[in-house]
Amino acid sequence: MATEVKRLIRVRTDKGASFKRDGFGKKRQLSDSWRKPRGQHNKQREHKKAKGALPQPGYGSPVAVRGMHPSGFFEALVSTIKELEGLDPKTHAVRISATVGDKKRVALQEAALGKGLKVLNARAVKAPAKKAPAKKEAAKPESSQKNKTKPAASQKKSAAPAKKEAAKEKPAAKTEEKKAPAKKAAAKPKTESAEKPVEKKAPVKKTAAKPKAESDEKKAPAKKTTKSGVKKNE
Repeated sequence: MATEVKRLIRVRTDKGASFKRDGFGKKRQLSDSWRKPRGQHNKQREHKKAKGALPQPGYGSPVAVRGMHPSGFFEALVSTIKELEGLDPKTHAVRISATVGDKKRVALQEAALGKGLKVLNARAVKAPAKKAPAKKEAAKPESSQKNKTKPAASQKKSAAPAKKEAAKEKPAAKTEEKKAPAKKAAAKPKTESAEKPVEKKAPVKKTAAKPKAESDEKKAPAKKTTKSGVKKNE
């Protein structure tokens, strides 16, 4: 792309303005697509400030760059191979129509690239015919693998009950080992509890006998007598 063309494209972008119809932000049904205001008292038609710009000759792009793609080429819409004739690869770029199918697109794309033309909407199209044989070859080894895995599944089933029986025997042995020490531990605290109360009771009896004898001696002279000098107890 020439330097002058680049400069003109830059000027075009700087001068560009977005023209929006009057009242597009007031009503939902109005889009921002440009419509010329024709009202007698319309403020946008009268060029009032802040009411939006009107398209005028001053906003136009330079004539040399008008209608040019930003890449620096003039677009040419193509739908058949015949339409590629007469296009210059230095000034034109190809855009393939959206109505073209995948099969014809591949042929069109290859023909355009063969002539040195740039394709603006190039697309990588995969051929579906190549996938079909790959699926058939992949299906055969799967069937052979399934046959090989069948005896392995039967072995797993036979190994499963053996593991369950081993698991049943292990907890039974563990419960027997746990019960034996539990009995011994229960027997020890019984002997200790039987010895401790005997030691406490022996000194309690001796200490209790002394105060009883002393109390009997003290109570004997305390007996009352009658006026005649005869004791009531006698």
